Amino acid sequence: MRIIVIGAVAAGTSAAAKARRNDEEAEIIIYDKDRYISYSGCGMPYYLGKHVEKAETLTPRDPAFFKKKYNVDVLVRHEVLGLDAAAKQLTVKNLESGEVFTDHYDKLVLATGAKAVLPPLPGVRKDHVFVLRNIVDMNSIDAFLTQKAPRQIVIVGTGFIGLELCENFVERGLDVTLVEMLPQVTPGLDPDMAVYVEEELLRHGVKVFTGNGVQEIGDGEVRLANGETLPADMVIMATGVKPEVTLAREAGLEIGETGAIKVNSRMQTSDTDIYACGDCIEQFHVVTGKPVYRPLGSTANKTGRIAGECVTGGELEFRGVLGTGIFRVFDLAVAQTGLAEREALAAGYDVQVSHNIKPSRAAYLGGKELVIKALADRVTGRILGAQIIGEDGVDKRIDVFVTAISFGAKAEDLFHLDLAYAPPFSTTKDPVMYSGMILDNAISKHRAQLTAREVQNLLDQGEKVTIIDTRVTAQFEKDHIDTALSIPHEIFRASISKLDKDSILITYCNKGVTGNATQNILINHGFKRVFSISGGHKTFAQWRKLSKQD
Repeated sequence: MRIIVIGAVAAGTSAAAKARRNDEEAEIIIYDKDRYISYSGCGMPYYLGKHVEKAETLTPRDPAFFKKKYNVDVLVRHEVLGLDAAAKQLTVKNLESGEVFTDHYDKLVLATGAKAVLPPLPGVRKDHVFVLRNIVDMNSIDAFLTQKAPRQIVIVGTGFIGLELCENFVERGLDVTLVEMLPQVTPGLDPDMAVYVEEELLRHGVKVFTGNGVQEIGDGEVRLANGETLPADMVIMATGVKPEVTLAREAGLEIGETGAIKVNSRMQTSDTDIYACGDCIEQFHVVTGKPVYRPLGSTANKTGRIAGECVTGGELEFRGVLGTGIFRVFDLAVAQTGLAEREALAAGYDVQVSHNIKPSRAAYLGGKELVIKALADRVTGRILGAQIIGEDGVDKRIDVFVTAISFGAKAEDLFHLDLAYAPPFSTTKDPVMYSGMILDNAISKHRAQLTAREVQNLLDQGEKVTIIDTRVTAQFEKDHIDTALSIPHEIFRASISKLDKDSILITYCNKGVTGNATQNILINHGFKRVFSISGGHKTFAQWRKLSKQD
């Protein structure tokens, strides 16, 4: 059997290696038009930030490695120009010699990846404008930084790559400005979590322009849609990627609704002898079961392995994605998995939101504050998604949520997890457990919570609402929600008789714990319509900042 793979980065090399482990007799050939293969694309921003000393660290394997270890022939600088699926033939060009030839396959694996999206802006092709998609791009950016010594850099886009480059450029002493067309940074996050990221950027001297696109890139400047001009010795376009499906489309393969190649759970395309994997394919979401496009290195490796297994007769199947991601921006780790609140609402779920603010481990051993936003379905109790921001322990908690969501856990299940505890690593009740308790209390124990937006909606609708600030007087006087009454928790029981049982009562504290405690007191004294504010005053204050920006 002759197996040809097109593409030699994460997915393609994983597919070839797995195919060889399964079949020692097959001929396996990989074509790639680049000269670098099997590289760590996710490490490129850190090379540009001088955290990785040598570029070769990111490209540890070459064609000779694959020939020696796997008996796989990797032909770099060979571009596949055409695919005739009916004849099982490829048209290939040797980019070094110019020779064009045909090749044939019994089984084909498409691992053509994704390409950077470049909006059609005047000046986007200028010499000081770059994208970061591969090692060649990285080397070009590094050479420009070394030779031209730019001081003022504009990054367009605030996804993973944009923010990772931002951090690394600032650490190199450069003046960085971020431009985002959407109203918030980190478009994958909900706005009430993205505000923490923006605060961290501003704290480190980054200038941030949201709700404002680029109109034109000139020599030494960028003109925004609102007419404002930003100085720019260098511009990075981090405006996303799209799947590379040219060969697949021209060969008549089915393209999915997301614009990526449609595959089944075994990575087969609409042609049973052609498989596809990595950033060129459409995935499906674990929670909704619907098609999504989430290009990530981890998923590319996984789908490559599945393609290599199945192209050699195996039965390994893909189980979907949650869109899990994590990145660092200065002192914060930012992670998410599953559905964001807006996605869950759009999918038709009756969403219960929890904002949980707890230390990552014992405070006396250096625990740092975690902000966890978790979502559950009020109807079934199923966990739908989570977003976490903090300085310490974010990766551990997001992976617990990933596991729980993958196996269909409900909010009530999180409390029963037997998680590892010792003061240097966690708190006695881990923050993940607390999120489960908060959600379950709201869904099943009549301890309803409201988000800041829901509180404001009640006020705007003219409902009879009494908001109670349960913090100490000094905290109330420093800042509080408009119209709130100050009834500190220590005197709360003595003040109950003054409250109107016909009013909607909403309690809050700093972060949610005492607000919930006073909510319990009211419910136990016969009050019927009692809520606490999710995440307390801290979360409400963040939402208030967003409202003022809007």
